[in-house]
Amino acid sequence: MRGMLLAGAAAMVVGASAPVPVAMATTPVLNEASPVKCQAGNPGQEYYYTSSGLPGGFSASPPQSAPSFIAPPPPPPPPPAPAPVSQSPAATSDAVVVTGNRPALQSSVQMKRSAAPAYEAREAPNTEKYNGESVSSVMRVTETPVSTFSVDVDTGAYANVRRMLNDGTTPTEAAVRTEELLNYFRYDYPLPQDRSKPFSITTDVAQTPWNAQTRLMRVGLRAYDVPRSERPAANLVFLVDVSGSMNDPDKLPLVKTALSMLSDNLRPDDKVSIVVYAGAAGMVLAPTHEGKYVKQALECLSAGGSTAGGQGMALAYATAEANFIKGGINRVILATDGDFNVGISSIGEVEALVKQNRESGVTLTALGFGTGNYNEALMEKMADVGNGNYAYIDSAMEARKVLDDELSSTLFTVAKDVKIQVEFNPALVSQYRLIGYENRALAEEDFNNDKVDAGDIGAGHQVTAIYEIVPTGAKGWLPDRHFTANNAKTSSQGEQLVWLKLRYKLPGENTSRLIERAIPASSVANAQPARGDMAFAVSVAAYGQILRGDTYLGGYGLGDARALAGTQSDYRRQEFLELTRLAETAKVRQ
Repeated sequence: MRGMLLAGAAAMVVGASAPVPVAMATTPVLNEASPVKCQAGNPGQEYYYTSSGLPGGFSASPPQSAPSFIAPPPPPPPPPAPAPVSQSPAATSDAVVVTGNRPALQSSVQMKRSAAPAYEAREAPNTEKYNGESVSSVMRVTETPVSTFSVDVDTGAYANVRRMLNDGTTPTEAAVRTEELLNYFRYDYPLPQDRSKPFSITTDVAQTPWNAQTRLMRVGLRAYDVPRSERPAANLVFLVDVSGSMNDPDKLPLVKTALSMLSDNLRPDDKVSIVVYAGAAGMVLAPTHEGKYVKQALECLSAGGSTAGGQGMALAYATAEANFIKGGINRVILATDGDFNVGISSIGEVEALVKQNRESGVTLTALGFGTGNYNEALMEKMADVGNGNYAYIDSAMEARKVLDDELSSTLFTVAKDVKIQVEFNPALVSQYRLIGYENRALAEEDFNNDKVDAGDIGAGHQVTAIYEIVPTGAKGWLPDRHFTANNAKTSSQGEQLVWLKLRYKLPGENTSRLIERAIPASSVANAQPARGDMAFAVSVAAYGQILRGDTYLGGYGLGDARALAGTQSDYRRQEFLELTRLAETAKVRQ
């Protein structure tokens, strides 16, 4: 039943009319002795927060001791500085003195005159979590002729790797997912015109720039697009992490910027609610379509406390279900660094919670923020299980890309459970490997099983996959086998190189639809060096695989990938060329 109260006490949420009960995982307690008042939400309504900075409670009328409007209190002070390092009175070299959190250089003369003690500068430990997969194995067509995988429209890995390179560090191999790098960019795929057949399919084959014996086969999908003015009404719940770990400039302040951009695109038939969590969960903003109230509520937030992410998710899903729009967009948009540390915290527990709630028709977009303690493994898993998408926000420009330029793609799903299956003709292909999509692989029998969950695609989304194949008779990666019986013989079967199948469900349907297409054998015989759009896609794939430490690229390096991409006029593609240079500076393994 929509809006059914979850386990836990119910709290009253202030709206434009009478208070509405919404399920709470934990009943917040309003600190009436020292409340902080913050004007937000619907006209004439005021929301009250505890002095800890956590929106731990709210009330329809102010307590007697409430002051007039003041901003939320500052976050807790930083921990005490480490013990002073003893200095010799006769020291003559320059020394580092830490004032606050920033080291400042002092000369020896200044140090003698200063009464402030000197401390060692220490960096906080990096506890970022990634769930990397090994580079895909090579397959023999005679043994494994069919490759099956779920589509992926996430782009978080691209922005996260960019953040690392801009910080001057070598990207963690486990953080690189080549398919997310490929899908960050748009390619010249034709736009489908029929919403009931929501995909165009593009295939091409080119010579491999790093291996003369192989060929590269690209499969590209482009989803039906919906003009912003024609998208369905949206019921959105912003779920914002306001715990202490979000108290960094690239976290909560950037969250406010990102979600404020989305609020600029609200229509009168849209509804936005804001739920927050730290040590407990609470509602900050009752449903409204007024962007100005959304921005006011966001400005009221400050960071502090532990991270009860599970409670926040339970309340966000309950809020989305209570305001469900039939035939509309119903989505929770989570903004966090993923550092859950109270209650539900493991990937398995969070996955179970999201899976339980996705059947209600509420999807999940996960927006990752910050550095140092970022839990990317959790963020990606939540989006995958929640039938949504995952993006990493490292700047205001990335926020605009995800929540403004690509708003329809982010919010409006045009196809569910999209799976791709490629069957190779053993007479024409002896070996192959799929570049990327390691954590999206499916068993062959999963393709026809409509109970198996797969990726969803939003309006205008694009998906690109690249296979490296060994034509029969060419030298492959795998050696010949000793026993004759282990070297299967094949005979020619028509002029089809590959039989391609695509399976998907339209929104609201539970039975999948099937698209089938052959790729002709002539595409290998006529393969030319990659040019234009194909060359750029191959360049991005090479960049990703180099960052991953892929040994199948031989001596092909970042400079080669940059040269293959050529001159670009698009800003994002130009930025990619610069990132290949930064990766060289960061001494990425080649």
